Amino acid sequence: MTRELVGRNLLSLVDYSGEEIRSILELGFKLKHKQKEGQPHNFLEGRTLAMIFQKSSTRTRLSFEVGMEQLGGRGLFLSVGDLQMGRGEPVKDTARTLSRYVDGIMIRTFDQEEVEELARYASVPVINGLTDRFHPCQALADLMSVWEKCGELAPERKVVYLGDGNNVAHSLMLGCSKLGLQLRVAHPPGYAPDGDIVELARREARSSGGELVLMEDPEQAVKGCEVVYTDVWTSMGQESEKEEKRKHFAPYQLNRALLDKAEPGAVVMHCLPAHRGEEITDQVIESEQSVVFDQAENRLHAQKALLSMLIK
Repeated sequence: MTRELVGRNLLSLVDYSGEEIRSILELGFKLKHKQKEGQPHNFLEGRTLAMIFQKSSTRTRLSFEVGMEQLGGRGLFLSVGDLQMGRGEPVKDTARTLSRYVDGIMIRTFDQEEVEELARYASVPVINGLTDRFHPCQALADLMSVWEKCGELAPERKVVYLGDGNNVAHSLMLGCSKLGLQLRVAHPPGYAPDGDIVELARREARSSGGELVLMEDPEQAVKGCEVVYTDVWTSMGQESEKEEKRKHFAPYQLNRALLDKAEPGAVVMHCLPAHRGEEITDQVIESEQSVVFDQAENRLHAQKALLSMLIK
C-alpha cells in the first residue's frame, strides 16, 4: 500500500492532484475486494479517529465509524453539543487537545474556515466530512462509482450534474476536472457554483483533457451523458429557502422523461438523502439505472482508502 499521502489533510480536492485522487480510488477498489472476500486489512490497528459532528449524518458517520473498525482502529463520535467547542472553546484549543489523544480528526460542519483552522492547529490529519463549501469525501465515492459502473475515468466519460451549485457540485467539479472527465453542470439562473471554483476547475480541466460546462437548459445538458447526477435542492441550514427554490428548480427534476434524453442506459446517481418527488422521482431512483446505493456503499471503501493513506 502506498503511503505518499501520510500526514496530509483533506480539506478539499483543491490540493490533491489527479494522480493522488486516482491512487485513493485504486486502493478503495482493493479494499472493497478484500472486504467482499473476507480478507483482513487492519492497516490502522490501534489507531483512533475523532469524528466531530455539527451537522446530522447517516452515511458520513456510518462509513467512517465502520471503516475505522474494519481497518482495525476505532472511530469516536463527538457531537459538538457534547464538546467544549459547543460552549465556546476556541477551535485551535480543541485541535491541539485532540491531537494529543487521537491519530486523525474528521469534522462535519457548516463553515469551511472552521475546518481549515482545525487543520492549522492540529498535528494529526484533518478530514473534511462536509462543509457548506465542499464535500470531498462524497466526490471520492462518486468518482469511484463512475469508474466502477462506466469504465476507465477518461475524457470520453460524460457526466451531468443537475441542480444547485452547492458543496457537492463544487467537489464533483474539482474531481472530474482533475481526472479529465467531461462534466456539465445544469443549474437554474442565480444558482451557479461559486465562480472561483469554476475557474479553478476549468484550469484543471485544460491540463487534464477534461471539460467543464455550465448550462441552464437541463434537457440539453443530459444529451449524450452516461452519468446523470442530482442532489437535494435545499441543503442543511437553508430550509427557509425551500419553497422559493421549488419554483426555480422544478424543470431540473430528474424524472423519466428527462432521463430518457440521456445516453441509453445512463446510470443515475444521487449522494442521498433524496427528497423523492422533488429533485428526483421515486420511479427513477428505484429504476434499474439507479446506482445510488452502490454509490453510498462506496463512501465506505473510498474513505477506508483515504484513512489508510493519511493516518500514520
